[in-house]
Amino acid sequence: MLEKLFEGTMWRTRIFIVLAVIFGLIGSIILFIVGSVDIFEVFMYVINVYVNGLHPADFHEVIVSKIIGAVDIYLIAVVMIIFAFGLYELFISKIDVAEDSNKGQNILAITSLDQLKDKIAKVVVMVLVVGFFQRVLHTKYEGALEMLYFAISIMVLSIGLYFLGKVGKKEKKEEAH
Repeated sequence: MLEKLFEGTMWRTRIFIVLAVIFGLIGSIILFIVGSVDIFEVFMYVINVYVNGLHPADFHEVIVSKIIGAVDIYLIAVVMIIFAFGLYELFISKIDVAEDSNKGQNILAITSLDQLKDKIAKVVVMVLVVGFFQRVLHTKYEGALEMLYFAISIMVLSIGLYFLGKVGKKEKKEEAH
């Protein structure tokens, strides 16, 4: 009887995961708002430059950098959503609305912690790639060797993304069978 009481209590404590779900969703919403405000600021900057006839030397660099930064923020927001949905589905309940939707079944089909980890890891890798390219925009190259390092780093990233895609395709084939 003590064992049943303990196990029942232990099972009910999983409801605390709802806190991580709620705050994960709140964090995601905040990140989407911040990314959108950043894009709006870029829009206003571009309008200001063209209306006032200004043409700063770093115009394109500033725009691309800020937009890439916003994409980075959006990707982190997606990580938060996947995390929140995955925790909810694994520990609380299946999301009925998602189950009734084709998109929900494809995007949020998480049946284990390993699947949740893999989905989050793929998005985190994309965040790192976007962050890398954002930093590259601000790098000043002073010689051929630095350009070679840059080319090698892009090649390594490309190879990593290629293999990441291969793993994803292999998992989809295994799920289909």
